[in-house]
Amino acid sequence: MDSILVRGNGPLHGQIPIAGAKNACLTLMPATLLSDEPLTLINAPRLSDIRTMTQLLRSLGAEVTSLQGGQVLALSSHDIHNKTADYDIVRKMRASILVLGPLLARYGEAVVSLPGGCAIGARPVDLHLRALEAMGATLELRDGYVHASAPGGLKGGTVDFDFASVGATENALMAATLAKGITVIRNAAREPEIVDLARCLRAMGAQIDGDGSSEITIQGVDRLGGATHTVVTDRIELGTYMLAPAICGGEVELLGGRIELLEAFCEKLDAAGITVTETEKGLSVTRGNGDIRAVNVTTEPFPGFPTDLQAQMMALLCTANGTSVLEEKIFENRFMHAPELMRMGAQIDVQGGTATVTGVPKLKGAPVMATDLRASVSLILAGLAAEGETKVARVYHLDRGYEHVVGKLSGVGANIERISDT
Repeated sequence: MDSILVRGNGPLHGQIPIAGAKNACLTLMPATLLSDEPLTLINAPRLSDIRTMTQLLRSLGAEVTSLQGGQVLALSSHDIHNKTADYDIVRKMRASILVLGPLLARYGEAVVSLPGGCAIGARPVDLHLRALEAMGATLELRDGYVHASAPGGLKGGTVDFDFASVGATENALMAATLAKGITVIRNAAREPEIVDLARCLRAMGAQIDGDGSSEITIQGVDRLGGATHTVVTDRIELGTYMLAPAICGGEVELLGGRIELLEAFCEKLDAAGITVTETEKGLSVTRGNGDIRAVNVTTEPFPGFPTDLQAQMMALLCTANGTSVLEEKIFENRFMHAPELMRMGAQIDVQGGTATVTGVPKLKGAPVMATDLRASVSLILAGLAAEGETKVARVYHLDRGYEHVVGKLSGVGANIERISDT
């Protein structure tokens, strides 16, 4: 099992290229199941989650070919011979549930295992299932699998979400493209990944209006065709690497970054004393010589502060001047990184969904353990600003969401390496 060693060594300078969005690509890949024509995805991230989705789609009979070092994915679902998404694959990643809507819409049947993934809360799939029931699907939970059927095809309906779930919105959106009639999704998620999926589906021939708002209307069509689509920039990778110079000092340009992907996050950086400016190639992040100012953060659905940047922001606020309060409103049990940061000298008090962080002058390197994807990178960021050496164990989590993290950070001057614990 690998670990990452980080040694704090001062300010960072240079450029970091930002990959295509993991969460967008994991949604776009199952869209191939909606058509028998080829779907080509450009700017795909090279991550273990992408390999898991590739394995799942191939198990169903789809063809997935990785080109240009993994940055282009060529997909085709002209010969789907299996409608069952098996537990052995699905348990590795929650995004696997996204094959349910497309399979059901195109073939009228699907059997999908209840999914696994990071241990950051229940994240139930009931919203996905209720959305499909609103389109006429018959669903049964049996032996850990969702057995779904719609022998006459899905029908347009009204989907009212209690919560603006990204995954459930994506599943409902894909399913509705081939449903008979008009489907309206209310309290839909508004994330850029939803807009990116809708853009791809329209290129395939879908009729979709309102993506990016809380109400999406889909007029079902008889069939979808092929398309070539460029995956949107990964806003979570973008925000993560924006925090590197914020924590260490210096100036780093994030290639491909756009402020509109992270407006709420950029506002918090500004309040903390970090300068973010747009450039011809992306975003430039600069930290001056002053202290980081304490700020309060509440995670919210887009366009609010992303839950997937809460752990990384906490790492920054551990050395802020003053006390910050972070409220986690999206997932329960998402402060598992706090005890690890405390091993590095951070002062954090967690009470339920609220963490109170009192800044310290300096963090100290220590052996720590990654508990989930975003927690793992928050510990690396903390290590960049700590005195001495930080060893982050169990970094297999990291490979699910960040490609070449060691290369990207060392390229701007970080003292970081990956080692094998044998």
